[in-house]
Amino acid sequence: MKLETNLPVAVIGAGPVGLAAAAHLVSRGLTPIVFERGASVGASLLDWGHVRVFSPWEYNVDGAARSLLEAAGWDAPELTELPTGRQIVEQYLEPLAGLPTLAPCIKLSARVTAITRVGLDKVSNRDRERAPFEVRWTDANGNEQATVVRAVIDASGTWKRPNPMGVDGLPVLGERAAADFIDYGIPDVLGGSRESYANKTVLVVGSGHSAINIALALLSLQDQEPGTRVLWALRRNRIERLLGGGLNDQLPERGALGLAAKKAIDTGRLQVLAPFAATRLEKADGRVAVVGTLNQTQTTLMVDRIVVATGFRPDLDMLSELRVSVDPATEAPPALSPLIDPNFHSCGTVPPHGVVELTQPEANFFIIGSKSYGRAPTFLMATGFEQARSVVAELAGDHVAAREVHLALPETGVCSVSFGDGSSPAASSCCGTPAPVTGSSCCGGPATSTSSCCAADEVTKAEGEAGCGCATGATPDRTTINEAEPA
Repeated sequence: MKLETNLPVAVIGAGPVGLAAAAHLVSRGLTPIVFERGASVGASLLDWGHVRVFSPWEYNVDGAARSLLEAAGWDAPELTELPTGRQIVEQYLEPLAGLPTLAPCIKLSARVTAITRVGLDKVSNRDRERAPFEVRWTDANGNEQATVVRAVIDASGTWKRPNPMGVDGLPVLGERAAADFIDYGIPDVLGGSRESYANKTVLVVGSGHSAINIALALLSLQDQEPGTRVLWALRRNRIERLLGGGLNDQLPERGALGLAAKKAIDTGRLQVLAPFAATRLEKADGRVAVVGTLNQTQTTLMVDRIVVATGFRPDLDMLSELRVSVDPATEAPPALSPLIDPNFHSCGTVPPHGVVELTQPEANFFIIGSKSYGRAPTFLMATGFEQARSVVAELAGDHVAAREVHLALPETGVCSVSFGDGSSPAASSCCGTPAPVTGSSCCGGPATSTSSCCAADEVTKAEGEAGCGCATGATPDRTTINEAEPA
């Protein structure tokens, strides 16, 4: 339905996809109001700011955002360079958020706590589609606020809700109590977190590119601090297929990760535990005892630190008073879920999609970005940009444009990880097999061998832990790594 009021459109999250939505709203003559949980735009990307993404700048900038920036004289980065998360924020998101057309619309340190229809609870039907939304949020001082808007675009990502350590989707017994010994995601072990890891025995849990990146970074720390010991626990025994991309991987940086990890394993520097399932954590004399099974045999590991890199999941609590429909397995919109289900798809086999697949029972409410993928670790940032374009076109009343596909993808294999929103596009071909429809896949056909990049990506997707590897150390999220746009 076309919006008739002068109220703004709420965008939750000021990451790459949220700010893309804001740019499209401005370009369409609509007024956004952006709520960002963090103290700066791209706050979640800064959490993995030390990580370099696999895809070049060319595919990390939204089209509408680029137009606004170039009109303001933006000094664009070199298109072929691979940026870090911090560079994406500093060279792209911050200049975009600073534009006069967007800056007044962005509220930082604004955590959205609930959304409802003005005067209506979830059960009420009367004139529901015509009622505006009320967004409840807290400001930097903890004061509760309420803002009335005409529509809501939830691009809040999943970065703030990492998956736990347990193979069953639950925290292992004692995981919460041992929180001081655990980092989730991709800690900067060579930088800000160095003191926590130097000369320590570290257990890395996860079977995707984020886990590989962390393990390799710890080995670099070991070169400087010989007392550092690295254990890598895979919850499923698929190490050969995971690392198999090597020189066959169409993304050199990502292929280099696999090769480096394999070399570290072969030379004995990196000890792999697979399959390993933790069942209990116990704090003991300043360390942690990790009790579990290794190859179905009971075992106990004594470690100083644990890094859990097992992906992310959406937080749906703030949507409890809206009529939101999600698939019971993936927690993605029902029409989108079969297109992204990691039991059947890698990031390279997800087709372009937009407002049709994202429409909710609640009119004028949409979930986009990595959060729209729910628990599926197959999100591409370029796909999020297309979602933003399509949804905003629908809100502006341009239903034809909303249903067109405007997704231009690179001609070399680029699968991204699901970091929240951290990285970029798929490709028209990968692993030497052409995609059946341009932009519909990378690795569109069968992998040339089980050691190809497609096979490796399929494994990481099936693991539910890695995503396709948007960053040289990503899960992010879920860069990409299941994103990166906080509420």
